[in-house]
Amino acid sequence: MTPADLSLTVLHAVRRAVDDGALRVDVPPVVKVERARPGGVGEYASNVALTLARSAGRTALDIAGILEERLRDAPGLQAVAVTGPGFLNFTLRPEAGGELVRAVREAGESYGSGTALAGVTVRFADLTESRALLVTETVVRLLRSQGADARFRGDEGMGDGMGEGMTDESSVDPRSVAEPVAQPVEQPANQPVDQPIRQPVAPRPDERIHVHPGAYDPGTLGVDAARWALLRPAPQDRPLDGPPLLVQHERNSLFRVRYAHSRVRRLLVNAAQLGFEPAYETPVHAPELLGVLGDHPVALLTAARHRAPDRVARHLEAIADALLAFQHTVLPLGDEKPSAAHRSRLALAEAAGTVLAGGLSVLGISAPERI
Repeated sequence: MTPADLSLTVLHAVRRAVDDGALRVDVPPVVKVERARPGGVGEYASNVALTLARSAGRTALDIAGILEERLRDAPGLQAVAVTGPGFLNFTLRPEAGGELVRAVREAGESYGSGTALAGVTVRFADLTESRALLVTETVVRLLRSQGADARFRGDEGMGDGMGEGMTDESSVDPRSVAEPVAQPVEQPANQPVDQPIRQPVAPRPDERIHVHPGAYDPGTLGVDAARWALLRPAPQDRPLDGPPLLVQHERNSLFRVRYAHSRVRRLLVNAAQLGFEPAYETPVHAPELLGVLGDHPVALLTAARHRAPDRVARHLEAIADALLAFQHTVLPLGDEKPSAAHRSRLALAEAAGTVLAGGLSVLGISAPERI
């Protein structure tokens, strides 16, 4: 990782913090990174937290802590430390891209799933409006991907096992019913004095996601475009216009994401015809692509916590854009022979395609082999 790569990585962390709502500042056009001074910690340092403190209305130490959380697992970084009034200090990792590619290959399309919400129980209210039903179904899938026990009333018969064994009683979060507490009320004549009367506590009401209504129209648009039209905007925003989603053009975000996945499948076929397969053998210079792939687990978790499938869709767009900018470097050109660099780039592209397919699956959208 070069200083320029590191600067992009830190800038990406600032943008993520703003998107997550953790910071309310204008994202700067560039983040300055310089060599750590003698006696400092790590190899590089940045004062970005200090420069954002006034506009954010928070201390530089608070901002540095927010950014440190988002940089902790960034590809290429071995360690991040906060020093002094809020300086960020970085130690680079000799090899990080290979670890990311291996993690994606091992997890497959489930890359990004985890147990961060294990033990959390979420129950959603009964639904009738089509967009509310679609958004809530997708949020339930997101919550389950992070280990939560999530259901909603009326989900019987839907995919992913939702609705199995649902009853009215099962829609109550058992952890939301507080342990009854003894109340100082008069004891009945036949009630032993040492057994206090316990008053039941009402369960927490089922959760609802505020959704701008919209018609689900798979008959006209097909399932994929119909779902993207309702899930790509934030739930409280108007749905996308359906017909433009059927046009194969770069302005069509759904086409761009699905095309990027199909492009990876084509690269793998072409590489096989040239006699080589994906294998991450040497570091690949692709900070933007590595950054968004490394962000995928956080993107899924944030979308689950905020009940916001649109965050997944926007993240997939970012992966697709980074991949499409990178894919021209994958195959040998002209009489060039396949090398370790080509095999490594192909492995990274394959990982990006896998993440795109998994993310689309979370949204209930297909990832075609060809477009």
